[in-house]
Parts: sequence; C-alpha cells; structure tokens
Amino acid sequence: MAKRKTAFVCSDCGAEFPRWQGQCSECKAWNTISEFVVSPAKSTAKGNFAGYAGQTHSQIQTLNEINVEDLPRFSSGLKELDRVLGGGIVPGSAILIGGSPGAGKSTLLLQVMCQQASTKSALYVTGEESLQQVAMRARRLGLPDDKLMMLAETNVEMICDLALKQKPQIMVIDSIQVMHVSDVQSAPGSVSQVRESAAYLTRFAKQHHIAMFIVGHVTKDGSLAGPKVLEHCIDCSMMLEGESDGRFRTLRSHKNRFGAVNELGVFGMTDKGVKEVGNPSAIFLSRSDSQAPGSVVMVIWEGTRPLLVEIQALVDYSQLNNPRRVTVGLEQNRLAMLLAVMHRHGNVQMNDQDVFVNVVGGVKVSETAADLALLVAMISSFRNRALPRELIVFGEVGLAGEIRPVPNGSERLSEAVKHGFKRAIVPKANAPKNKIAGLTVIPVTKLSDALEALDA
Repeated sequence: MAKRKTAFVCSDCGAEFPRWQGQCSECKAWNTISEFVVSPAKSTAKGNFAGYAGQTHSQIQTLNEINVEDLPRFSSGLKELDRVLGGGIVPGSAILIGGSPGAGKSTLLLQVMCQQASTKSALYVTGEESLQQVAMRARRLGLPDDKLMMLAETNVEMICDLALKQKPQIMVIDSIQVMHVSDVQSAPGSVSQVRESAAYLTRFAKQHHIAMFIVGHVTKDGSLAGPKVLEHCIDCSMMLEGESDGRFRTLRSHKNRFGAVNELGVFGMTDKGVKEVGNPSAIFLSRSDSQAPGSVVMVIWEGTRPLLVEIQALVDYSQLNNPRRVTVGLEQNRLAMLLAVMHRHGNVQMNDQDVFVNVVGGVKVSETAADLALLVAMISSFRNRALPRELIVFGEVGLAGEIRPVPNGSERLSEAVKHGFKRAIVPKANAPKNKIAGLTVIPVTKLSDALEALDA
C-alpha cells in the first residue's frame, strides 16, 4: 500500500509547507496551518485543468488579433444588487457571496433565481438544505416556483454533468463549504476541498458562459472561510453584513473584475424576503426630534454614490487609569491618532476621558473623509453643546492639524442639499466656486479654523 502523502496549507493565504508550524511565514497569521491529504496524480489531470480561463485550445495571439465580443449583462431584478455587481450579471462570471449565519444569503439568492427563472434557464443547487426546506421558504415568501430547477447534490462532478444536460444560464451553489471533488480525499470544508471545488466550478462557468453564484461561510472573525486563493480565482467577491435581529443588510463588494470595488447596496429584511432600499441616506438619518451633544451628520462616499450617515460620540470622565477607546463602525487606531492631533493642534485634552464612537445604522466607514466629523462630534460631547441639526461635516485631518480635501466634494454637497442641510464645514479645496442655493459653506484649512466655526 502506498504511503499517504500529506501537505500543510495556510487557510488565509494558501501557502504550503512541508510540516506543521504555529505561524505562517508568508502572511504572519497564527494557527491557520492545517493538514490535508494530497490526492495521487492521475493521467486525466491535464484534462481537468484544461481551459481554466474559458479557452479549451491555447494559441499565441497579438492583442489586435483577439476578437473582443462583449457579453451583454443582464439585470438580477434588484437594482441594489446590480449596483454592487457593476451594472448587472455578466455571463460566465463566478460570484462569491459570503456573510454570517442568518444574514440572508440564501433568501436573497432564492429571490433572484425565482425572478430569473421566468425568462432564463436557472438552476439552484443546495447542499445544506433539503429540497423541501427550500420549497417551504419560497412559498412562505410568495415567490413563483413553477420554473426554477432545483438540485440537492454535493459532488461537484455530478453537479456539472447534470448542468450540462439542462444548460442553465445562471446557477447558485449553496454552499461551497459542503461541496467536494472525488479526486481529493480530504473531508468537505477542508482547505483542499474548498480550493479544488471552487476551481472546478469557476472553470465550468467560464467554459459554458454560465453566471454562477457561490455561497461562502465566514469564520468567527468575519472573514470568508477557506483558503485565500478562493477569492483570487473567482471574479467578484461580496459580503452581506448585518445583525440577525436587525432590519437592514448591507452588501459590499471587495473584489469585482467587472465594476467598481467597495460598492455598497442596502437591503431591508421583511417577512416577505429581502427588499432593496433605494434611498439609504433617508434610512440612516432617522434622527430624534431633540438634538443631543455629540451627534453630527457626515457624507461618506461608497463606491459610486454619496451616503449620509450620523456619527455619535460620547466623551465622559474615566474612573480607570487607562481610559477606554471604543469604536463601532470606525477604525480604533484612527480614533487614537485623531485624539493626539486634537490635543497637539487643537489644545483639547482627553487623556482622562472615556471615548465611545458609533456610526448609526451599522455602516462601516473606512475612508478618511470621516475624520473631521469625528473630531467635531467628540468636541461637541466633551463641551456638552449640541450642534445644529442642519449641519453637515466632512474632511480629512492630517497629523499636522491641516484639513485635507476629499474626492467628489461637489457631489457630497449636492446630496446634503437634497436632504435639507443648510450649513457645511468642509475643506477649503472642496468649497464650491459658485454658491449653492440654500447652503452656507464654511471652508476650513486647519483644525483651529474648524473649532472657531463651531464657536461661531
């Protein structure tokens, strides 16, 4: 009997090692290396990997000799999903959608597939639920269920063989963690099975021009489970975020070969399924009638559109030797840096204060345009002085105390005017050359100018 060959692979970056070690030397992550069995090489291995990018016969060509045929996009039936995908679904693309349990991944895709089945050949492959469970959900949501083809199978080769007979135009694989390839001897969900299954399905989708949605699970830290190469071989990677008991879900793209990256779509979870939110700024600006200290509205840029969200800060005297710095929706290291800038260049010291920061609505803000709004909210809470309700703030704060401009300043101001805001504290470089009717713009160049504008 031949000796079993094993390998050790990092689940984060996909690097292979001859033996187990506590830390991955490539990505520096701890406890991410696991053992899996390497399947023996077969004579058909060359044929299995042929045509990975959709071409079955390789030949060298110059760029002007390549026949460029634009595959027409088609709508998913949900405008917010089309926005995240870059304008619609591209035939032959592999789309990975992840999210925490209960976020609504299966519900969202089931709605899309039932709508697409009326005009296109659609196949829904479930490996976690039975066909009866999926049918019960479809009837509970009131979805048309007379044309959608269903399949309960976890073997990837069997799925592709059956799909060749039906020739669907769009497919859903739910989920990649339960799929397995016969040639790989490890258990489903392991690093090798997830990698080989995703590569097999992606190759199948490109060769037969099938738009394929692949559902992926997440780990306890919120990242996609499986090797990092899983995100490299697919065309689009999206994350559906939101609390299981909350009303809203946000769909964000982290990789997209056919559109803008970091695009955001907002959905509402109802008893009839997922509903798209056309004007998310109005949802996130549902503020109380009485204005409290530490609250201000900022304009962030998500993908291709501006978004108005409220940021809240609570600054209170700390009884601890090390005051707490807690952020929800913002980067904690950014908060520590801005506190140092405010102390050095604004002469406002909060070394003995607990600082709590929250972005209302569960939105995660990663851009630096929220710096000035965060400082304004903290100063408002520290002084216990409420800010005007019609005030809008955005701008980047540098380490020298300067207020730097941000991209798309005019579009941000136009969005603020649409929602009734009358005052704006913005970087001087983002101030419009022509006056905007109904809006008073206060340009600032350094942190002291912003503090003077608050006192005025």
